Amino acid sequence: MQDKRIALEAGLIRVGDLARATGKSVRAIHLYEELGLLQPTTRSAGGFRLYERRAIERVRWIDLLHGLGFSLQEMREVLLRWWNAELGTEAMADLRRLFARKLDETRAAITRHQQLERELIEGLDYLAACRDCDQTSGTATCVHCTRDHGVALEPALVSGIKQAGLVTHPSRAPFVRVEDLTH
Repeated sequence: MQDKRIALEAGLIRVGDLARATGKSVRAIHLYEELGLLQPTTRSAGGFRLYERRAIERVRWIDLLHGLGFSLQEMREVLLRWWNAELGTEAMADLRRLFARKLDETRAAITRHQQLERELIEGLDYLAACRDCDQTSGTATCVHCTRDHGVALEPALVSGIKQAGLVTHPSRAPFVRVEDLTH
């Protein structure tokens, strides 16, 4: 208890407090240490890791970079290159190249997600007509549906499911089972 009181008086927090403050596990905090992304300020007499409060911001920085698609190893490499750079301008140029690459990757991911969004909207619009369907038979009827769904082409997400039914449904599989082959 003495260690905790001294740590609080010095403005230090223990690893469990850091984990709670950042929503991370103690194991994640330890991993960040192992990779050199985070360092405790000191240890208590009882051996507990003690951090300055600014460690909370460091963990948030790690989380932000992770959200941008940086792996922990990439973060480690960024820090190593930064601190090993001979010149500040060299370090900044390296960081700009890295950020530019991540921006390109992010934009490509946004484009992919926008395409997926369009596919989902088209699928939902197509499937809206199915709410009023009077068919009471199985999905085989849906595969050959002639109802007007209000679109020129069946959306890929719907078409893919209907085609998958033709391939994977045992009674309609176009493949010959190995067990049925005669030698």
